[in-house]
This record gives sequence, C-alpha cells and structure tokens, in this order.
Amino acid sequence: MLRPSRFLSTALAFVHAHELLLWCLHSLWALALGVVVMWAGARNYALIRYTILYIAFLWVASLFVPDLVDPPGQQTRWRGRLRLVINYFSKNFYQQLLFFLLPIYYASATGWSLNLLFVAFLGASALTSTFDVVYDRHLSVRRGLVAVFFAFNLFACINVMLPVLWSISNRIALPVSAALAVLAFATIRYKFGDLAQLQRRRQVGLAAIALVLLVALGRPLIPPAPLRVLATEFGQGINRGTIEVTRPLEALVPGWSGRVYAVTSIYAPLGLSDRIGHRWYQDGHLVWASPYYRVEGGRKDGFRLWTSAPAKDVKPGTMLRIEVWTEAGQLVGRAEIAGQD
Repeated sequence: MLRPSRFLSTALAFVHAHELLLWCLHSLWALALGVVVMWAGARNYALIRYTILYIAFLWVASLFVPDLVDPPGQQTRWRGRLRLVINYFSKNFYQQLLFFLLPIYYASATGWSLNLLFVAFLGASALTSTFDVVYDRHLSVRRGLVAVFFAFNLFACINVMLPVLWSISNRIALPVSAALAVLAFATIRYKFGDLAQLQRRRQVGLAAIALVLLVALGRPLIPPAPLRVLATEFGQGINRGTIEVTRPLEALVPGWSGRVYAVTSIYAPLGLSDRIGHRWYQDGHLVWASPYYRVEGGRKDGFRLWTSAPAKDVKPGTMLRIEVWTEAGQLVGRAEIAGQD
C-alpha cells in the first residue's frame, strides 16, 4: 500500500510526464462543454445577463496576468502557479461566454454575405479559449494580445447585451460597444503610468479612431444580433388586415410585368425596438428602397413587414431579390424569387 506522500509524488510525476496530453484532453472537454453552452445560448437569450460577472472578472484578470510572467533568468514558482489558476478560470469564462454568443450571431448572419466573417472571427476566438497550450503559453503572456483578445470579445458581448437586456437599438449599441472596447484595450495594453506619456495617449487615440471608423464603415460586416429573418413570402397582392400575401408566387413568369409583394417575418426578443426596411433588387440593380419601420419584439411568429416593388420585363433566369436592412446599415437577411426557365 502506497503512503500518501509516495502516492502524491507518483501522481505529480505522472502529471509532469504527460502534461501536454492532459492539457489536450482538457481542451477537448472544454470544446464539448462549449457545444452544450451553444445549445443553451440558442434557446434563452436572457441568460446573457449573467455574463456581466464574467466580463468583470476577465477585465480584472487581463490587467494583471501578463505581469505574472517570470522575468528572464528569474524563476518564481508562485507566479507560474497563480497565473495557471487565473488562466484556468479565465479560459472557462471565455468559453462559456463565446460559445453562448456564437449561435446568436450565427442566426443573425446572412448566408454568403460579408457578416459571416464576423461569426468566423468569433468562432476562432472561442476555439482559441479551448486550446490550453495556446492560451497559457502564447496569448496570456503578451499584454498586446490579451488587450486585443478581450476588447474584441467585449465588443461582441456588449453589442448583443444592450439590445437584449435594455432594448437599445443596434444603431446605438454599435458605437457604445466600440467605445467600451477602446477603453478595455487602453486599460489592458498600457499601465496607468504609461498613459501619462504623450506617445502612449496618441497610440490609444489612433486605436480609438481606427475602431470608430471600422464600426462606422464596417457595419455590414457585423450581424445585427439578435435580429434575424424567420421567413419570406412573395405574392401578387397583400391582405393588409392579416399582413399575408395573396396569390402566392413561387417563381416569376417570363414576359410578365407588375408589382411583387413580399412579407418578411423578423425575429426580435421581447422588449427590443429597432428600425428596419426593405431593399428590392432586380438582377443586381436596386429598384426600390423602403422607408425604415419600427420593429417591436416579442411576437412568437416574428414582426411582419410588407412592401412591394415593380418587376419589369421578366426573362428566364431573372432574379428579384429583397433584402432586410437595419437603420444602422446592417443586413438582417435576404430572399429571392427567380424567373422560370
């Protein structure tokens, strides 16, 4: 029978000999847990209120973890152990936060559109948080990488949290999220004493300008979470009482000209208020853009918006496309109807 001290020594030796393998197994476990969190995030947006505590911890941890890296030639055991413990909690919080946000942004993204790039970056960020070796040995030891990593994820979280919890439109949520991301980047990237230097303040200012321009010009790259299109129906008329199309259309008849009506059902959580509009295109050319109408969230079947546009000189293969846009300039979704061959 092994003595406790002998057993402990044997266990520590095993862990040390198989450290990389154990971290890889833990990464797989973290990835599996992330899938479960994605399932929860796709079904209950209200859970996002609990991420405020995660954000607070991650912000504070990001301020101090880079300072726990041992200076060259000075190995201090307590620094490494403390950094390992803080990183363990940080990675778990990042995993739960990011895998919760992923299905929300994915549902709001439009297929074959530029805003899928944002979802891809968010997915890469979530996967990075599950790779223990990458996070512990490369990301968490570099203050610049920690600042960029946290600022991006903070932006993604606040951009959803404001519309869901406080019914703030995407038009306002975007710049507020960007401002908080700049603040987070500045406080983590530079120590308080560094910000007193003129050069450091200029760097922070340039970073802020770059992020503001990115948000202002790159709004089509960001999905308008949590808004999303549930369904679109085309027809030759509209019942304004029930907001349903009449004489539904599955395709356009060649040689036909007239007005085509469309009803889009748009999902928005209870309490959310935003402004959206339709843009109609025929063979890639804009033929009509509607005014923006206020969306009130909470309807089970979605907020139903209808508009119409002319279809002229329909030919085989003619493509009539309707796109749903927010007033902030974000693509919510699209649908198409084609001319019969």
